[in-house]
Amino acid sequence: MNLEQFSIIVAVIAILLTFLFKKKSKNLVMSFLQYFLGVFFIVSGFVKAVDPLGTAYKMEEYFETFYYTFDESPMKSIAPMFTHLAEYAVVISVAMIIFEIILGVMLIIGFKPKLTAWLFFGIMLIYTALTGFTYLNGYVPEGVNFFEFSKWGKFAESQMKVTDCGCFGDFIKITPFATFMKNVIIMFPALFFLFKSKRMHQLSTARTRWFVVALSTLGFLVYSWSNYIWDIPQIDFRPFKVGVNIREKAKEEADAEAAVEILAYVCTNKETGEVVEVPYKQYLKEYKRYPREKWDFEQIKTEPTVPHTKISEFLIQDLEGNDVTQDILEDKGYAFMIVSKGLKKNLTVKPMMVKDTTFVTDTIQVSGDSVRYETKIASIDDVEVEKEIYSFPEGFVKPFKEKIVPLSKAAKAAGVRTYMIIGMEDPAVAQAFAKEIGADFPIYMADNILLKTIVRSNPGTVLMHDGKILGKWHHKKLPSFEEIKGRLME
Repeated sequence: MNLEQFSIIVAVIAILLTFLFKKKSKNLVMSFLQYFLGVFFIVSGFVKAVDPLGTAYKMEEYFETFYYTFDESPMKSIAPMFTHLAEYAVVISVAMIIFEIILGVMLIIGFKPKLTAWLFFGIMLIYTALTGFTYLNGYVPEGVNFFEFSKWGKFAESQMKVTDCGCFGDFIKITPFATFMKNVIIMFPALFFLFKSKRMHQLSTARTRWFVVALSTLGFLVYSWSNYIWDIPQIDFRPFKVGVNIREKAKEEADAEAAVEILAYVCTNKETGEVVEVPYKQYLKEYKRYPREKWDFEQIKTEPTVPHTKISEFLIQDLEGNDVTQDILEDKGYAFMIVSKGLKKNLTVKPMMVKDTTFVTDTIQVSGDSVRYETKIASIDDVEVEKEIYSFPEGFVKPFKEKIVPLSKAAKAAGVRTYMIIGMEDPAVAQAFAKEIGADFPIYMADNILLKTIVRSNPGTVLMHDGKILGKWHHKKLPSFEEIKGRLME
């Protein structure tokens, strides 16, 4: 589904509601806009409430971008604020999601029209500024600060720091420009609400409206919490959903990418700014007219028949840096993949004494020109060195010791493989962690964003078979090996 199709569906629902509750309407256009934007906000909030961690990760991207943008500007003093906000990304994410859903409910039922109108206008100002910033970053070349307006250049999608605003989570992906324009358009009804709030309809009694708002807030808050505190999202919009064969999907995406055709080159003169679009076949004949020291190039290509997803970035390596991706994907048997996007650790540097031995070599002449070398100990001294000792919080280690390691041992006894994939880490940390939990399985590493996409739990468990995902579990909902075997293994 795309934004246009979604908007049409919402518009049809809004028309039906407008005529169903026609008697409550003071102005049909106003009522239609209340229903349309109310349903729009409820759905866009709900698909994020399904996966609040996804929204939190997106907010972390924004906070990081804001930090570097302001840190390199005259407003450097406010940059640390964004680092602090990033620590509370999950809390802010849930608060924003609930606010968006409840604002949609308030619009539909006509709860306190003046307050609703101001809140709606305020949130749209924030959304428009945020998505405008996201889109306009495409005009900011590498090495140039956003506030250096005179140095802005030609728009390039690769220059954007955040490529997707996450307005609909993983349900609908929208380009930054489309997202920005959507918000600009919604600002018009936001102003209409603000200046004409007395024309907004109100359904039922004031007491009932209060009850609906309070119950909706509590209900969606609990639902949002349940999708990351107690369990993984029950509706999975991400590419690594249950039933997907990672090996086959990765091949499909690679084949589709290989089949992409170059249609033309857009050539930009570095000195004059002249832009010339040259068809591909013509460019092959005339490329000498566009030397690279004088021209910048951008390819215009056909769209791949299979969209690129994070599955194409499924790359796993062992602690020595060797690629083990195919070993994992080509495994025909059952296997448990333990995923941890980041090992929570503490580092203690402990001074300790060690023996330092100094050797000397003597040359001993044996006979004639023959010599023999003999190494002797010159001295043995006590030397103080600093040893790094890693420890891990009990709360983080507990699910591994109580559930995951017992699962792996039961699986191993049944001939089922287990391995763990963590974010990029110092191998010494991984080895210390394996020793801490008593792991009897290998530990591999991968990109943190990839691991966040695979399963929304740290740690999370994935059951694989012949490249296919058969099941995913939050560590608090992980069944025993016997239960999983009885349900998912033949």
